[in-house]
Amino acid sequence: MRQEEIWDADTARHYDTPGTGMFAPEVLGPAVDRLAELAGGGRALEFAIGTGRMAVPLAERGVPVTGIELSRPMIDQLRTKVDEATIPVVAGDMATAVAPGEYTLVYLVYNTISNLLTQAEQVACFRNAARHLTPGGRFVIELWVPELRKLPPGQQAVVWHNEPGYIGLDTYDVLRQHVVSHHFHFDESGQARLSRSPHRYIWPAELDLMAQLAGFELESRHADWTGTEFTAESRSHVSVYRRTSSPSFETHP
Repeated sequence: MRQEEIWDADTARHYDTPGTGMFAPEVLGPAVDRLAELAGGGRALEFAIGTGRMAVPLAERGVPVTGIELSRPMIDQLRTKVDEATIPVVAGDMATAVAPGEYTLVYLVYNTISNLLTQAEQVACFRNAARHLTPGGRFVIELWVPELRKLPPGQQAVVWHNEPGYIGLDTYDVLRQHVVSHHFHFDESGQARLSRSPHRYIWPAELDLMAQLAGFELESRHADWTGTEFTAESRSHVSVYRRTSSPSFETHP
């Protein structure tokens, strides 16, 4: 499965769920508040901007936002909300595409760094963030913690979410550090729609080493956008890295 095939026109049309799920005010509000604070009055760059879930409300808060996005259909969906002058978008891969200018904040939310399926690509993403940041600028990543403790020996799948109308499960390849997320959506007639996406999962310590290779140091890590303490039981984290030195731009770590 290539990312261009996953994030197609049909996915873009169904991506937004206004007022619910990841678009719920209690989910979106704290994230936008925190990102606006971290931007510090400067410009923000969103890697994998998608349909503008974060960028549109952040721009409405007065933060100048630019995006990088691989999927043309997702960009088209964003354009139904705001024009190019309001939120410019560069079409390309978040690990390599370059947006004009410098930024005080680069952010990559909702587990999206794991869409890059090799360690080298993930390191390149950190280096690309550093390339765009002013000295002292911040790179923010929201990412889930791999739930391997739920995986008994010999079992490959874990149900990670279950609610009326939706079941989410992950199948793991622990040798390659890969996981495929399977999303089952059920309508009122009982018909199911399945979508799948591959990921490379990253432990927090590995993420910190990637940051170090790109000239960052960890400034803070919390379990969510509201500042809840990150513990061994946390299912996700929001990690804030500060650029402390000029990165090197080799292809491989």
